[in-house]
Formats: sequence, C-alpha cells, structure tokens
Amino acid sequence: MTNTLLTRTRRTGLMLALLTAVISGFAIFLNGYGVKAVGNATVYTTAKNVVAALVLFGVVAAGRARGVTVSRPHGRAQWWGLIAVGVIGGSVPFVLFFEGLARASSTQAAFLNKTLVVWVALLAVVVLKERLQVWHWIAIGLLLVGQAGLSGGFTASIASGELLILAATLLWAIEVVVAKRLLGSLSSWTVGLARMGFGSVALIGWVLATGSGAALLTMDAAQWGWVLLTGVILAGYVATWFAALARAQAVDVTAVLVLAALITAGLNAVVNRTPLAPQLGWLLMLAAGGTLVCALAWRRAPQELPAAA
Repeated sequence: MTNTLLTRTRRTGLMLALLTAVISGFAIFLNGYGVKAVGNATVYTTAKNVVAALVLFGVVAAGRARGVTVSRPHGRAQWWGLIAVGVIGGSVPFVLFFEGLARASSTQAAFLNKTLVVWVALLAVVVLKERLQVWHWIAIGLLLVGQAGLSGGFTASIASGELLILAATLLWAIEVVVAKRLLGSLSSWTVGLARMGFGSVALIGWVLATGSGAALLTMDAAQWGWVLLTGVILAGYVATWFAALARAQAVDVTAVLVLAALITAGLNAVVNRTPLAPQLGWLLMLAAGGTLVCALAWRRAPQELPAAA
C-alpha cells in the first residue's frame, strides 16, 4: 500500500468526519424539539434508533449492487465485539445520558459530554497505539475550553446526574476504541448496522421492562414525524461516522466531531434568534482547535493501514 493511497484515505476520513459534525450539529438542534414533542426521552430515543436501524438496513439492501459491502464476522471475538458496540454504544449510554440529563444542569451535561475527545485520546494512545503530538493536546485544550465557554462554565460539583452523564461518555469512548479495532477487518456498514441493530433491540427490551411500551406504540402523527426525521438523520450520522473512523485516527475524527457545536450555534441564531456575539470568542476557539486537528492529520505521514470500508 503506497503512502499516497494512505494519505488519500486518511484525508477522506477527515472530510467524512467534518460531514458527520455537520449532521451532528443539525441532530443536536432538532433532538431538542423531538424529545419535547414525545415527552419521554427514553421512548423517543428508542423509536429514533429503531428508525435509524431500519434506514441503514434499507440502504445496505438497496446499495449492494452499487458497492455497499457488509463483512461477515469471523469467530466469536468479532461477534462479541459487534454486540459490545451495540450495547455500550447504541443502547446503555443513551439511557444513562437521558437519565442524567433529567437530574443535572444542561450546562454541565453539555460539557461532560464533550469531554469524549479526552477519553478517546487517552484510550487511543494506550490501546490503539495512536501517536499524538503536543499540538494535538493543545487542540484538544482549545476544544474543551471553547465548549466550556459555550456551556456557561463548569463547576466542580458532581452529583448523581453528572455521574450518569460521565458514565455514558466513558462508554461511548470505549465504543470508539472497540469499533476502531473491528474496522480493521470489518466494513463500516457492518459496524454501523451492529450498533443500531443490537442497540435498538436492547433499548426496546429496556422500554418494555420499565413499562413504557404503551407510550412507544401510542405516539401520534406529529411525534412520529419528529422520530422519522431525527431517525433518518441519525442513520446518516452513523454511516458517515464509522466510515470516517475506518479511515483516520480515532482521536482526529472525535476531535473534529466537537465542531458540531458551531452548526448548532448557527441554527440557534437563525431559528431562535440567539445572539452570536456573546459566544463568538468561544466559537472561534472551537474553530481554531478543529482547524489545528485537521491540519495535523492532513499533513501527517501515514502511520496505519486503512480499514475496510
């Protein structure tokens, strides 16, 4: 495999990560309306994830003739890895996050969730043996400080809600590392289907076990409209996210994902007329951190073989 091809693959991964960040920015904005329309955050998440899983299965079924590939897992290790991605990425963290969000302040919740890049960076260095420069840590610092500013700051108090959100974030960080390992031999479509398929089954089981099954089946047309819209967007997020992760370093694509806050801030300014001026400095800090990560990854000499996509 030539260095030129490796470089092209890595840069494609970065572009896909930027697309994922744009999708995420819209998703964060729209999910706020969707969860309010449904009323029950866990029911909303379950329905949305099921829609995303069905969309991904439909895309794969229709796209096989056009090069969409699904790898067959070999051995128990890969099957368990895919199940782990579904459980620790596509189900349990969502329950923890929304339970925590009900108890924690929204500002602290937003900041804790954005610490994902820190945990992924630490795990990537130890487990994946990814190489980080000093500039990577500077970029991560800019992203964290910028997000903290947008979130209105962060206090040192940690209550049960914050602990649940932190636990969800740590699980998502572990999912990134597990998925990156699987993407060395499985296609991104395979991992994406596993995340949403196994995750949806687990979420449906949780909803039924907690007695919320009736709420899942009695949503009205307006509620289903929000579920369908955000479910399709989630499918796009999952497809581009795992495709990016298959091609570039885990820490790079996770850092780029923080830039979703720029899109969400722009949407809030246009739709809700939220003034951007008070946030401009923090937004510029986020943009600087994201630009630095992209520049480092774009110019860096290839260090790993591209995964199956």
